[in-house]
Amino acid sequence: QVQLVESGGGLVQPGGSLKLSCAASTGIIFPIYAMGWYRQAPGKQRELVATITPDGDTNYLAVVKGRFTISRDNAKKTAFLQMDSLKPEDTAVYYCNAGTFIRNDYRPGDYWGKGTQVTVSS
Repeated sequence: QVQLVESGGGLVQPGGSLKLSCAASTGIIFPIYAMGWYRQAPGKQRELVATITPDGDTNYLAVVKGRFTISRDNAKKTAFLQMDSLKPEDTAVYYCNAGTFIRNDYRPGDYWGKGTQVTVSS
């Protein structure tokens, strides 16, 4: 059974940092997938925050660029999202996804994690 499991969320003060992890189960051929991190705040639509191609090329939502860093370790079948200089508006449930790129657009795949809560508050 294919699973993506997020971890690393929590409560942090504004200006703080968190590092999220997304571990893939053995049922997924991790290196061939692009990976995406999404977030969904209460009452808002899910939005794509960051993506990384199988080759390591990255892209970011404008409001997190310069503060968040996506990375991956194919040997460990794990994707990461380093979040620095966190703001209250970053508060959301963060999800990882294994997908593909079609003509430079990230297309989410069927594999989703259950999410990890990030709360930025003083």
